[in-house]
Amino acid sequence: MDDGAGTIFVGGGGEGHATPQSLRLDHANRHGLIAGATGTGKTVTLQILAQGFSDAGVPVFLSDVKGDLSGMARPGSETAKLHEAFVARAETIGLDLIYAAAPVIFWDLWGEAGHPVRTTVSEMGPLLLARLMDLTDVQEGVLNIAFRVADEEGLALLDLKDLQALLVWVSENRGDLSARYGNVATASVGAIQRSLLTLENQGGALLFGEPALALPDLMLTAPDGRGVVNILAADRLMASPRLYATFLLWLLSELFEQLPEVGDPEKPKLVFFFDEAHLLFDDAPKVLVDKVEQVARLIRSKGVGVYFVTQNPEDIPEDILSQLGNRIQHALRAFTAKDQKALRQAAQNYRENPRLDIEDAIREVGVGEAVTSLLERKGIPGMAERTLIRPPASQLGPITAAERSEVIAASPVMGRYDTAVDRESAFEILAERAKEAAVEAKEPSREYTAGRRYTGTRTGGDQPARSRRSDTMGEAFAKSFARSLGTRTGNTLVRGILGGLFRGR
Repeated sequence: MDDGAGTIFVGGGGEGHATPQSLRLDHANRHGLIAGATGTGKTVTLQILAQGFSDAGVPVFLSDVKGDLSGMARPGSETAKLHEAFVARAETIGLDLIYAAAPVIFWDLWGEAGHPVRTTVSEMGPLLLARLMDLTDVQEGVLNIAFRVADEEGLALLDLKDLQALLVWVSENRGDLSARYGNVATASVGAIQRSLLTLENQGGALLFGEPALALPDLMLTAPDGRGVVNILAADRLMASPRLYATFLLWLLSELFEQLPEVGDPEKPKLVFFFDEAHLLFDDAPKVLVDKVEQVARLIRSKGVGVYFVTQNPEDIPEDILSQLGNRIQHALRAFTAKDQKALRQAAQNYRENPRLDIEDAIREVGVGEAVTSLLERKGIPGMAERTLIRPPASQLGPITAAERSEVIAASPVMGRYDTAVDRESAFEILAERAKEAAVEAKEPSREYTAGRRYTGTRTGGDQPARSRRSDTMGEAFAKSFARSLGTRTGNTLVRGILGGLFRGR
């Protein structure tokens, strides 16, 4: 580039193809799109860009929905099946192909194919949880009330059991809460509890807990200055697409909320690849889509680039699609009238090139080819070009289980997240209070008025001087649990029922 800007070589060259195409690092935080039909090369393009950012010192986060991207932890090989094809492609586009691995950290919700990744219920918040559990507006309203109670009492909800316990209390005290916040219907609470059970069965319980993921651990660099590529094992997670999409959206929101403003840096602080991006928007309520749009619009000033990977550009809402400046469009198939319409719309999203029929090019490009439009100087969209995508430097395809274990063992975050923390939480505190309340309810009242005889419990005979109405929210909570625990009060307590309540007291 004539201004000396750092770039990532994407491809180009060859008969009938564009001159070399490169993605400018100083415009990489203006987001991007990788689209194309199944089998056209989207995953390899993602791998190439991710390693290009890593080589430039930019940390990367991506999800591996098929297991193929684990190969980034190993260099390509001259004995690989496609080596000769890669060498020929490199010669065609003028690339000196050197095989190399990227520095990789593996993450996994289940803690099997990588380090466990967790957050807390409080950090996820009611909006994303409502989306995760597919709640109605009324049920989401009740969930918001529960979080409001938690906020007022300083309740740090850590895991699903915390929320389940809070909902039990909300149901038992719905009369008082309805007077304060609006109607709290038993049916709504029950529906949320059933949704929580479904979420737990899908593996959601593993997502919530401690130690929670610290965002700086996603923004590490290797000793040689390369950015670490964080790979989330998502092949199993894809069986719960709503959980997958909500987790990635939460992570993006946390980056937006926690990172400082940096304007337009020379290169991004982090690049986030959102594979199977259509899952984020399928049946999503408008408020959630608006949130994604807001984050996409503003997070670039935090130095974060977001790249959506999906089959068709129409999977992305128009307001968000308009913010994706760097575009790599692999082939789209046009077998039906709907497909042909989508193809025309995709072609219209590119800057015209008098030498190229964009619609025909998108239809005709083969595997490993794409129509590209990358931002130029001053952020101007480049003309659409038909581009041969460069071959990857790292291994194409998955690594073995033994190789994955080796990478995990050498990880810079090894031991930081691998063991769940079972610290004392508010459940133990409130369960103890419930036990004390149960014992106190069976004992004669200690409250006497001078010269006045009182016998019986608090629920019989003369009433004690302190009214039940003067109970604090926490005391009412404890008494509610005293009733629900019953004869099990003295049994071994299960952590997490109210994990994190009154944390810091």
